[in-house]
Amino acid sequence: MENPDDETAPESETTAAPEPKGKKRRWRRIAAWSLGLLIGIPVVAFGLAYVLLDVRSPQEVLADLDKTVILQNADGSELLKVIPPGGDRQFVPYDAIPSKLRDAIIATEDPTFWENEGFDPTGVGRALVTGVGGGSGITQQYIKKSTGDDDATLLRKFSELVLATKITQQQTKKEIFESYINIISFGRGTYGPASAMNAYFGRKLDDSMTWSEAAFLAGMIQSPSVHDPYASSHEHARKRWSYVMNKLVTRGYVSQAEAVTQTYPEDAIQAPSETRAGRVTYEKYHLKQQVLAELEQVGYPLDRLRGGAMKVETTIDPRAQAEAEKVVKERLQGQPEHFRASLVAVEPGTGAIRAYNGGGWSVHDYAGTPYGTGSVFTPFTLAAGLERGVNVDEPLKSPGQVDFLGEKFTFQGQCGEQGKCTLREAIGRDAQGPFVDLAKKLGAEGVREGARAAGIPETVDGAVTLREKDGFLIGPGIAVGRYPLRPSDMAGAYATFAAEGMRATPHLVSKIRDEKGEVVWERPADKTPAFKGDEALSRRIAGTISQVLTTGLKDRPAALKTGAFQYNETDDNAGGWAVGYTPQLSTAVWVGSDEPRRMRDAAGQKLTGKTIPADMWQRFMNAFHQGVPSRWPAPDGTTAPARPRR
Repeated sequence: MENPDDETAPESETTAAPEPKGKKRRWRRIAAWSLGLLIGIPVVAFGLAYVLLDVRSPQEVLADLDKTVILQNADGSELLKVIPPGGDRQFVPYDAIPSKLRDAIIATEDPTFWENEGFDPTGVGRALVTGVGGGSGITQQYIKKSTGDDDATLLRKFSELVLATKITQQQTKKEIFESYINIISFGRGTYGPASAMNAYFGRKLDDSMTWSEAAFLAGMIQSPSVHDPYASSHEHARKRWSYVMNKLVTRGYVSQAEAVTQTYPEDAIQAPSETRAGRVTYEKYHLKQQVLAELEQVGYPLDRLRGGAMKVETTIDPRAQAEAEKVVKERLQGQPEHFRASLVAVEPGTGAIRAYNGGGWSVHDYAGTPYGTGSVFTPFTLAAGLERGVNVDEPLKSPGQVDFLGEKFTFQGQCGEQGKCTLREAIGRDAQGPFVDLAKKLGAEGVREGARAAGIPETVDGAVTLREKDGFLIGPGIAVGRYPLRPSDMAGAYATFAAEGMRATPHLVSKIRDEKGEVVWERPADKTPAFKGDEALSRRIAGTISQVLTTGLKDRPAALKTGAFQYNETDDNAGGWAVGYTPQLSTAVWVGSDEPRRMRDAAGQKLTGKTIPADMWQRFMNAFHQGVPSRWPAPDGTTAPARPRR
């Protein structure tokens, strides 16, 4: 009788000869040996690793963290040293750790800490399959910090699994937590809860700690150089604080009724001691914070750098940096005290930030803070239109009114007496009407896609850019530059036009070297065609925009767009911009104040992009390009030597 389950049986009446018994036994032995090896090799490897590997004590780890990290300029000269401050590594025994802080950390970092075997099985399984990622609870975090190995490799994950098992068997959970909390960084050069409490709140560590303070400190652990409000903003730090408070509620440590009585401790948070003590200038402090935040993102937090006494090669050009600081200081001398400014310069084609000036007034970084952009946003709208075949030289009737996404925009005589102008003419006149009309035709999402293609990041400090606060809707403000962007974003996105349509991510870190001078990490190049991945299309779009924005420096052509952000419904402005480039450098200058207000200069004149910001831009770019050969895009989008413009 035929086997009904054997669908592959041949349609023949001849029955196949049975397989010899000896052959079957041989296959069984092979299968048994294979299974034994499959199980036995990992078991033996685990056993050997268990015997050979060990976890260092927190005291040993802290001793290694006394090493200095050197940040270098792009030419190898020293930018600054990150020197471990003395007296801020007090070892705190478990019983002296406030219960609120302990609960906040466990709720956020490892909710199953008291029950688990030292690792997350799901995360480890994922790592074994993919070779990267994996669970990272408190025990595993301690092992990473103690070994100084945070590479996303199978070997590191295997070693971490062995050590997590070993330490869990040899120590109590209280001992593990005590070791962990004393070697983790809370930012600002601090290790352990006592130094963190003093650095942020200027108080001793004791049971007077509030839930609000505990949530703030627990929130620092994930990425201290990013979450510190004086590195990002209080708005960003408040979001992180809310995240931790929500974890405390959902995991049963704090009742909802008690949580609503807690507020983000903004007024209690102190400025960093290194700036209060005057050890570094504010300009260098901003640079250091940006570099450290970037290093954390690529897997090299400060404690890992210190443990290896590493040197970090940045992209900063010391000559350009000095000129950026000089220009801002000199140009604002004699202006009203509330005037603030920042300047960021990016190398087209590589994304290397050659100058970063966040201002010399306070720990607030004006180059890393988003502001409304006004009409300096219009090149992105134009790029989106060019991608869809818009002709910049076609005469268009200037609309007197445009209804866009429920808002009425009114314009008067922006294109002169004839009432018609091309987009090329409109951008030169700073006429917003034709561009709001173009935005309506493209759609809000189309405009946003143009800016994203040029290089405006999708998110900044976890907040989605170019959308409403809900992170989903796009309002009519996108047509007139209401959505805030950072000077660093603008310099990076304009650099795409300068690089013939090739987009590269702006960055400050180039290489990391160990104590022996060996390169342990190097930023990979990420240059890519900006628009639809099409190099020819991207070159044409960038070339057209460069021709539209053409202006002049002292001895060469350049592109420049100025603009301002209106103050409420007045005729005054709250801020001014000048953003432009040559093929060698893209620079963004912002001028404004700490709080939105009417900006009038020392002569009583209204601040616009064409006044102080444009003058700063011209001074900086002229100084930078001294001795640099002149080049400029030809009409076909290619770059060629250019004659000096007068």
